[in-house]
Amino acid sequence: MAMNERTDGELPVIAVAMGDPSGISPELTARVLAEPDLRAAARYVVFGDARLLALGIQDSGTDPKVRIVRDGDALPLGDQPVFVDLANHDPADLQRAKATLAGGKAATENFRRALQFASAGKADAVFFTPFNKAAMRFAYPGYDDEIRFVRDAIGFDGPASEFNVLDKLWNARVTSHIPLSEVASNISQERILRALTLADASLRQAGFNPPRVAVAGINPHAGDGGNFGREEIDVIEPAVKAAKAKGFTVEGPFPSDTVFLRARNGDFDAVLTMYHDQGQIAMKLMGFDSGITLIGGFPFPICTPAHGTAYEIAGKGIANLGATRAALSLAIKMAQDGKAKAKAA
Repeated sequence: MAMNERTDGELPVIAVAMGDPSGISPELTARVLAEPDLRAAARYVVFGDARLLALGIQDSGTDPKVRIVRDGDALPLGDQPVFVDLANHDPADLQRAKATLAGGKAATENFRRALQFASAGKADAVFFTPFNKAAMRFAYPGYDDEIRFVRDAIGFDGPASEFNVLDKLWNARVTSHIPLSEVASNISQERILRALTLADASLRQAGFNPPRVAVAGINPHAGDGGNFGREEIDVIEPAVKAAKAKGFTVEGPFPSDTVFLRARNGDFDAVLTMYHDQGQIAMKLMGFDSGITLIGGFPFPICTPAHGTAYEIAGKGIANLGATRAALSLAIKMAQDGKAKAKAA
């Protein structure tokens, strides 16, 4: 695809991928592109099917006024978002509220194109509306999660992780999409240090300096001095001490049933948990409609709302924009900071 060189001046460029077409992604894409303050803060290149965007406009009752170009055309970046029409999902074939191969193919292509656009240095961040993992697996059998997909799409093999963000509180994790029965065997000092290093770098990129991180234990009551397991004594505490020696502002391990209360009250900027649901449950209970997922560690930030495709309300025009707006706002902020640091270097 013949893309033009960057002409955006000081504003960051955000590559946007439309997510699963069977859910609320078309509606959310239309809604967020219509937000005046977000339009003024960045330039946008959106990848998807223009017919599905029209459906999202109809569902949402908004008019985002985008400039539609064909795949392969030059991209005239300006005040209007540029929509690259991949024409990859005929609305006549759309099945609302159902994970389908066609929907998965469209979503994976949109995401791949946005990632490759940013990887080529033409965008400063990537944002996407929600995917459906079942549909993604139909289209991409090797799909484990977004991190695996991003690695494959841009050929990146460095450390990366998902972060859940709610307002100014972050959740990082040591393990992610693995069975609970395998968590303890996948916890090591090296992996905890690697997670803390990535969390520190990502938080700094978002403006925390220095970020204050609490580390959760893995066992009930953080092991209760070894009565309920020794991972805290043998693995987690030594990793925390090593992180402090490296200059990180980190404390723990703390019992996971109370550490989020302290973080919510302002004692910490982030909590590092040992497994996926240990942090996800707490974060989503505190703010399901405004939570963000940040994929950090890649050459550019990747953001999305933390909720799913909401099949049960697809096409009803009632999707909550809160998390989508917050996710795009974070992508813009991190892109702005990245541009400022690059300019100062």
